Amino acid sequence: MEPDASPTARALLTLELIQASPGITADQLGDKLGISDRAARRYVGILREADIPIESVRGRYGGYRLGRGLRLPPLMFTGAEALGLVMAVLDGHHNASDPTDLVGGALGKIVRALPESVTAQAEAVRRTTAPAPDRAAARPDPETTTALVQARSEQRRVRLDYRTEAGSERVFEIDPWAVIVRHGRWYLLCWSHTANAQRAYRIDRVRGVDVLDATFTPPTDLDPAAELEAHLAVGWEYDVEVVVDAPVDDVKRCVPRTLGLVEPVDAETSRLVGSTSNPKWCAAQLAAIPASYRIVKCPELREATRHLGQRLLAASDGPGP
Repeated sequence: MEPDASPTARALLTLELIQASPGITADQLGDKLGISDRAARRYVGILREADIPIESVRGRYGGYRLGRGLRLPPLMFTGAEALGLVMAVLDGHHNASDPTDLVGGALGKIVRALPESVTAQAEAVRRTTAPAPDRAAARPDPETTTALVQARSEQRRVRLDYRTEAGSERVFEIDPWAVIVRHGRWYLLCWSHTANAQRAYRIDRVRGVDVLDATFTPPTDLDPAAELEAHLAVGWEYDVEVVVDAPVDDVKRCVPRTLGLVEPVDAETSRLVGSTSNPKWCAAQLAAIPASYRIVKCPELREATRHLGQRLLAASDGPGP
């Protein structure tokens, strides 16, 4: 907890902890609040002076719990908790059972406001369900996301402190056009005045946001999701061009849009133009096309495709059962 938190804030957090964990001890309260057990007992005393019935039970399984007759105030969330719930709905959240997590704490408030018969079932699911983590997900800081969404709403230019994939620190001055969630990752689609080009930045890599006085007008015909998909297919290390012996609509159904732009050569032939930083991944995606194709550009992709083909042939030549 912040060292400058007011006594009122600590007392309310003490009430929240006792309500969330009946039987919690003074030592445990102190650990969670970042204070001594003696100070924790003092905040329990403040709650009792406010006529909040806090019962204490001695013994091995004792501790503090709320007494009967307590009338809780209306359900209220902090700004961070509210945004955390919205973000959890958008991309899935894996800390719902952790009361110290923004979403876990907010969800706990909702559960405790439900009728007791419903609460028992909801709590059982919340505390015993173990979702498999999405290792590709990268959840950004809620306050950073809030600042960018607010700047987009007010059409204000911002200055980003950004850490690139290579780990270098950069500063960009941008017009935030849209915030987009894609496969557990949050992106900012924008116009970069620094690069004088459209860009998409990972919000989890933003280290600071400075809202500027300058304003902007976003494009009226902007399709954020489509623009992001197109952007993710360009600007990588290796340029790619592939000719496919299949109509353009058939090819589009087989390859992800992030692989590149698919355009018709004629009625029966298509061309894929894009870029990649991972030729092995690109080769595996192309292998899913149910038609013959030729790699026109990108020696690295040719080598990755040759290696993949050798592996497939070796697998098919293995001994039978």
